[in-house]
Amino acid sequence: MALCRVRARLETMEGDEEMSALPAEGWLVAHPPPRRARLFSLPPTKDGYTVEDWLRLPETGEWIELIDGSFVVSPMPAYDHALCSGRLRAILLDAAPEEFEVVETGNLRVGEDGLIPDVVVGHAEAILAGPVALSASDVVCVAEVVSPGKVNRERDYTIKPPRYAAAGIPVFMRIDLEGHGTPRVEVFHLGERAYELAAEAKAGTVLTLDQPFPVSFDPAVLTGPRRR
Repeated sequence: MALCRVRARLETMEGDEEMSALPAEGWLVAHPPPRRARLFSLPPTKDGYTVEDWLRLPETGEWIELIDGSFVVSPMPAYDHALCSGRLRAILLDAAPEEFEVVETGNLRVGEDGLIPDVVVGHAEAILAGPVALSASDVVCVAEVVSPGKVNRERDYTIKPPRYAAAGIPVFMRIDLEGHGTPRVEVFHLGERAYELAAEAKAGTVLTLDQPFPVSFDPAVLTGPRRR
């Protein structure tokens, strides 16, 4: 997915007219395309945006995270990505004790950043309260499905994991859909200063976890035809 970093105002097309049929000849002359409008009205800032700024953004259809004071904008995930995260959520939710809930693409405060993991396992009480964003202290596991492209892979491999670790999230899962033996799942547990690899498995093998709760599955079930 394409990414861009934004410190100034973003713009997009915005219109409120709907057409139920093909327009008649001359319709575009009488109804010119709408002028470009600001996507959000936050003024540019030399010091960078804050989590509070991020939480004030309207819903736009883009995936917007806050990293190092900049908005990182990307389209919504492709269907293979969405399928993988949806199936992972279902597997984890089925195994989770009642004190946990499992959600997709939830806003998460991570220090001074605002991140959107593909899957979040958190304390049920915190999630059911319906916050706009969870605090890292309410989360026991996050999962990222690696997006294609050099910039996206760098984000999921080198940028986001250390931030999750610094925020004290106990378990980090990464699912890679590219390369041999995919899907490939890596699971990391929080060590003294950083994540440490605890388990890994590729399609056709079984991944067995004991944190954040016991669960076993073959990564192959995360993509492709459903298995009954």
